[in-house]
Amino acid sequence: MTIAWINDQWLPLSEARISPMDRGFLFGDGIYEVIPSYGGKMVGFDWHMQRLQNGLDAIAIPNPLAIQTWQQQLTRLIKDNGAGNLGVYLQVTRGVVEKRQHKFPDVVTPTIFAYTFDIPATSDGSLASAKSFNVSTAVDRRWQRCHIKSTALLGNVLHMMEGVDAGADEVLLFNDNDELTEAAACNVFIVKNGEVFTPRLDTQKLPGITRNLLLDMFKADGNWRVSEGVVSRAEVLSADEVWLTSSTKEVAPVISIDGQPIADGKPGPVWSRAQQLFNQRRFDY
Repeated sequence: MTIAWINDQWLPLSEARISPMDRGFLFGDGIYEVIPSYGGKMVGFDWHMQRLQNGLDAIAIPNPLAIQTWQQQLTRLIKDNGAGNLGVYLQVTRGVVEKRQHKFPDVVTPTIFAYTFDIPATSDGSLASAKSFNVSTAVDRRWQRCHIKSTALLGNVLHMMEGVDAGADEVLLFNDNDELTEAAACNVFIVKNGEVFTPRLDTQKLPGITRNLLLDMFKADGNWRVSEGVVSRAEVLSADEVWLTSSTKEVAPVISIDGQPIADGKPGPVWSRAQQLFNQRRFDY
């Protein structure tokens, strides 16, 4: 039985309730985070809290809790749910209103909701432990504020279903200039001749925590050639390796795009090194 936390209540997830007049329900007016945890330890907690704060600031919702309180409450939630390999989903919406209107209410109390879900054990970087992905491609038709981790994810959902309908696990998105932005639910890296490339952050991309942790690890390790910048469709299709990164996937190898294999169609050696590095350093953040 999954235990959820909603405002000041701790109860079975199946019993958690919100008002239909919550602006998160009416408008998707809220911010969310997903934090991975293993054995009771959260990965990148401070980074997730900073992104949560950035998102709340961007849409003018006051943060209802101090960072120390967030840590205490989420740690309790993880413990109450067995402290295994768990993803922690949390969201803050603007709250419950008396009248549905687009204008922000003058005074309202934010709604807090969090629960946990099982995530896979981490890969050790070997072929045997790799969860490989087949992806399709699409033109990015989402809104121009993708750097905000909003709960209004219909654009991402529709793109994901394009991938599913094409028989793929994910979909790589390209803007009108045929430049890689991200995937429906992940950031993207490519490898060419041993060098790692990823799109530079802007309003078309979410600043993924796993993406940013990995870049920080590469820099600290000092043995990687890494570039952030424009990545074209042609560069993606001719890459030696392609990876997806997210809080629940960590570093995941892509083995085909639109039905065509990448290199030999197997996870590559640079991915293996990257996943091993991530394993070694993830609890440092």
